[in-house]
Amino acid sequence: MSLNSGTLWIVATPLGNPGDLSPRAREILATAHAVLTEDTRRAGLLFARCGLALHAPLLSFHDHNEKERLFPLLEELRLGRDLALISDAGTPLLSDPGYRLVRACRAEGFRVSPVPGPSAPLAALCASGLPPLPFVFLGFLPRKNSEHEALFASYAHLDATLIFFERKNRLLASLLAAATVLGRRQVCLARELTKTHEEFLFFPLDSPPALSDGLRGEITVLLGPPEEKERASREAVLARIVREIDLGGKAREVIRRVRPHARGWSSKEIYDLVRSRAISL
Repeated sequence: MSLNSGTLWIVATPLGNPGDLSPRAREILATAHAVLTEDTRRAGLLFARCGLALHAPLLSFHDHNEKERLFPLLEELRLGRDLALISDAGTPLLSDPGYRLVRACRAEGFRVSPVPGPSAPLAALCASGLPPLPFVFLGFLPRKNSEHEALFASYAHLDATLIFFERKNRLLASLLAAATVLGRRQVCLARELTKTHEEFLFFPLDSPPALSDGLRGEITVLLGPPEEKERASREAVLARIVREIDLGGKAREVIRRVRPHARGWSSKEIYDLVRSRAISL
């Protein structure tokens, strides 16, 4: 690849406080030939809040056009033009598009360089008081509530803090799904990070409070490590199923009563265990 090829800069931008934009990020955004962003309107507001003059075009770059944008953007780099990829807020690629572009640049031999800075998961983690290591960042949860339990079950065995983004209208359902599978854990909700109304809320996962209407936008959710360290054994879950069947009730009721005693198991896994043992409900 030519030494005159351009660079793809991965530029972190403020979560809310304009003062968090680094001097290096300012320099890159002021000199790039184009700035790639999910929402050009929000990017324009960001530039205005940070006192940045808009010298380069803002190009929309999101999940729905990332694939078709790849070839033209690679051509821009081949011609020696620098590109800056930003997120609406925070560090790009963490739940935002850009992975395919970075991978394509690496395959073509173009330089890709991070300009580190604000990150909502890390900001929330370091201020939460929950164990910082190890941690797992899940991004946004699947849109279907039915997929939440399976996702949490795949991480239930880890002695780690789990971090994810969620919207207010989906938050309670997500926490209930997490409690079903993960059992008792400490929860921290971080909202409005670095802004005037920054807030951290704490409560046990199995006892969520009534959530205020003030919880708007995207919320960073942290679930502390499990208080019980091991996933419930297959034998223990099966024994509990048999016990609950003896107490009577429909299948849904039996599975609901088994859940609190089946840490790390999703409802589907419990149901599948029932079927595999040919137990009639």
